[in-house]
Amino acid sequence: MPSNRKKPTVVPPRAIIDIGSNTVRLVIYGGPLRAPEVLHNEKVTAKLGKGVAENGLLSGKASAMALASLARYRALLRLKGVDQVDVVATAAARDATNGAAFLDAVREIGFAPRLLSGEQEAVTSAHGVIAAFPGARGVVGDLGGGSLELVDIDGESCTHGVSMPLGTLRLPALRAGGDAAFAQRVGKALDKAQWSAEPGCTLYLVGGSLRAFARHAMIETQWPIDDPHGFAIDAVTAERLAKALARMKGDMLTPVQGISGSRLTGLPDAAALIATLIKNLQPSQLVFSAWGLREGVLWDSMPAFVRTQDPLVAGVSNFVRDEGVSPGTATMVAGWTASATRGDVSERRERLRLAATMLCLASATVEPNLRPDLSRNWALRKRWIGASARARAMLAAAMVGNNGKTDLPPELARIADEGHLREALAWGLATRLCRRLSGCSAQGLTGSALRIEGNAAVLEVAPDLAVLVNDGVERDLKALAQHMGLKAVVR
Repeated sequence: MPSNRKKPTVVPPRAIIDIGSNTVRLVIYGGPLRAPEVLHNEKVTAKLGKGVAENGLLSGKASAMALASLARYRALLRLKGVDQVDVVATAAARDATNGAAFLDAVREIGFAPRLLSGEQEAVTSAHGVIAAFPGARGVVGDLGGGSLELVDIDGESCTHGVSMPLGTLRLPALRAGGDAAFAQRVGKALDKAQWSAEPGCTLYLVGGSLRAFARHAMIETQWPIDDPHGFAIDAVTAERLAKALARMKGDMLTPVQGISGSRLTGLPDAAALIATLIKNLQPSQLVFSAWGLREGVLWDSMPAFVRTQDPLVAGVSNFVRDEGVSPGTATMVAGWTASATRGDVSERRERLRLAATMLCLASATVEPNLRPDLSRNWALRKRWIGASARARAMLAAAMVGNNGKTDLPPELARIADEGHLREALAWGLATRLCRRLSGCSAQGLTGSALRIEGNAAVLEVAPDLAVLVNDGVERDLKALAQHMGLKAVVR
């Protein structure tokens, strides 16, 4: 195994500043282009859109708070040496009568803000979802402080992007007349935008308030994964939870880890909007995304060859370098263990197996007393872009097998079926066998092979490497063979 070393800088850091209706946020990204890593993330809740909703103007207090935060961001970026900066402004600056004057003040600080139209905002957010969920099809809904954007997505294409004045800062006033009046207003906004959806579609939801609802739903359904990104829930269950939550008072809700006080207070309003959208759009399921507008800005600047990369493989490759694992070595090991999979051998499944192999090799470099927890912390808790809940469960199962175990945590059965879990467990057992036999050395890998011949798992070893086969290797081969319903043979 290669020695531990600092990972190289994949790309120079890049900053995105999002001047939204509720918050003004700075995010600095590094790492691989296809799976950018957040190096710095901070926000100021300026509520620029509050005054716009009340009288059409950005208030002096909100503008001053936003400009002060932008001045701080400018100084931070200078100190950190970040030269590539994109500044985008959305609904509040777009809709305010004094929005142009505010953007002039932003330019005086030293930034070059880009004011997005409603359609541009919708499409850019949709691009963030497409980047996070390759091949995604359905509808993207992005809820910000001042507006709700909806757009159809089909693979990499976006159509019919609209922006409606249904942001979180406007929802309390819209709901003041009761649920029936609120539903009618949302319906009229959709009609005015000439917007409808194909029944049975997937509704991808973006925005902090919507992810707060996802966290609530995850707790209510006892979901075993902590990260709301990628959380999927059927529309019937989501509507039931949303209607129940909409009837509550935000200031009376029990605090929830990961949900700020302000998000918690506005959660019933967001839930009411979700219930109304489900009724009007009739999706089959809801999927929540942590990637939206800012990541859409990154996606728009990605070269075509980068867009075709698998974000899970890119993210895991970057992660395991910190543990001294070379993705090149992992690729060789994945080739050696290929016969341990008997299921789907599609390109997507092979990319998942490669990611699992990298995590297995990385976990082997961690202190033994810490390894048992890694299958949960790395596979189920860390945010992996491009990994479904089932994929996460398979990553966890592979890591359990790599640790020499075959008893899986019962929680994995909730998010993946037995066949997929057994297959992934075989990946881990095979990786353990490969590590034990070859030490992941090039000569050890090329001088041996694992084959499935009839009802036998056959380990072939070159004569000059036969001394590598010890009791431990034979135990690992037997464990893999028994798991696959085969007999173990050393040749």
